[in-house]
Amino acid sequence: MRKITLLAALTAATAFSSPALAGSPEGRFQVKVLATGVLPDGGVDKIKSIDTGLAATLTSMGVNDVDAKANDNVVPTIAAEYFFSKAVSVETICCFTQHHVSGAADLAGTRLVDHVLILPATLTAKFHLDTGGPIKPYVGAGPALFIVFDEKPGATARALGVDRVKMSNSLGLALQGGVDIALGQSGYGVSLDAKKYFIKPTTSFYADGAKVLETKHNLDPWVISAGLSYRF
Repeated sequence: MRKITLLAALTAATAFSSPALAGSPEGRFQVKVLATGVLPDGGVDKIKSIDTGLAATLTSMGVNDVDAKANDNVVPTIAAEYFFSKAVSVETICCFTQHHVSGAADLAGTRLVDHVLILPATLTAKFHLDTGGPIKPYVGAGPALFIVFDEKPGATARALGVDRVKMSNSLGLALQGGVDIALGQSGYGVSLDAKKYFIKPTTSFYADGAKVLETKHNLDPWVISAGLSYRF
């Protein structure tokens, strides 16, 4: 997955440096290379099912309030955007972000899920405010599909007999706001962007092929980005 991200970054860098793409702050296309902070919640929305044996084990350990938290991450992001007019555009992003899920509340200090790799496929429609100058704020919204790969049980889950964990792919909503700042007439610029996702995946824990726990999570990350843009 890192190779794919690197290839996307090299492709974008080529577009930035290519003289064949005549830059303009009013161009139809825009690409961005961004540093992105992914700040998820990950709290347990509800326990959908639990094996009686596991429930008894947790109770004997004094676990009554079950919750979770996903860690933050910083990743490179590529964004591609098409402008239908000065005011209206659509944008999609490409990145992979890796996380783990730790316990919270009575499960504080435990490790539940490791190496959750997520592709946050996102398409937003954006409205841009023409200020008459180089600074152009925007807002946007659209669907997001979080595609999950390669998740593994954490150390605590394994100690409780869990040998496989699966987090569902999830469809949700993204709200967006930010600003593009043109650097002269060359097409280059600076972009600042913030997205709030509303995503509720389900995580299933298995022991010897049997599902022993199923939880629904408020993943709901903030995704904050800053970087360079090129419009042509």
